[in-house]
Amino acid sequence: MEVKDANSALLSNYETLKYISKTPCRHQSPEIVREFLTAMKSHKLTKAEKFQLLNHRPMTAVEIQLMVEESEERLTEQQIEALLHIRHEHPFAGPEAEQKKNINTTWQ
Repeated sequence: MEVKDANSALLSNYETLKYISKTPCRHQSPEIVREFLTAMKSHKLTKAEKFQLLNHRPMTAVEIQLMVEESEERLTEQQIEALLHIRHEHPFAGPEAEQKKNINTTWQ
């Protein structure tokens, strides 16, 4: 990739925060990141691919295939399923998780 004009657009921190607040990664914490990346160690992915999976939290095999370069050659169906399993084992602790936790404690 070639950079044509490095100064064509600048982002303020506010614009960046506004964008991130609308993505799944808004619920990340250092513990969640650490646990997710530890679970990903056995998978032969680049750091960039692991961080893409962490930030975007794909729900389907197609989404993983779009994020992992040459995934058809590099990953088997079982490996893709394993990646989806990791994603479900390490959910973000967002409002949905809090709501689910509150419902579970109410019924016990």
